[in-house]
Amino acid sequence: MPDLTIREAGQTDAALIADLTRQCWANKVASSSSGHRENAEQVETELAHGGGFIMYLDDVPAGSVRWLPVDMDASIWEMRRMGVLPAFRGQGYSEHLLEAVILAAQTAGIEELRLGVRIDQPRLLDLYAAYEFELAPELDYAHANPAEPKPYVMRRFLR
Repeated sequence: MPDLTIREAGQTDAALIADLTRQCWANKVASSSSGHRENAEQVETELAHGGGFIMYLDDVPAGSVRWLPVDMDASIWEMRRMGVLPAFRGQGYSEHLLEAVILAAQTAGIEELRLGVRIDQPRLLDLYAAYEFELAPELDYAHANPAEPKPYVMRRFLR
């Protein structure tokens, strides 16, 4: 089993995270997704206002995740762009990224986590439900792509 490490991302990691996102999205997420056009400048901006983690397996970057506070309420984080490279999928590594964000949010005193699940990836609903996320049809995903169907929004209360 590879040695797994997750570390907080910094501004100098923006190009790496953008590259990881594009690789994770390739042949997995619909080509209309803006994740395919991710760039370092976008990631830098998000990291400056929120945060992120990079996962390494045997010192090789294998996945990442980001979060941003919801504009109207800094006590709510919206998770973004979680992905694991194809070579490492199917082994439960995404759960480690998810757990890292949950722990970071709890440590920071965040009251709620939100995430969007693409309509074409409904199998992810069960994964997030296992981590106490619930469907929240009354909410809109703040970073939804207007060129695509609205994603399912899920939330988890932390307090």
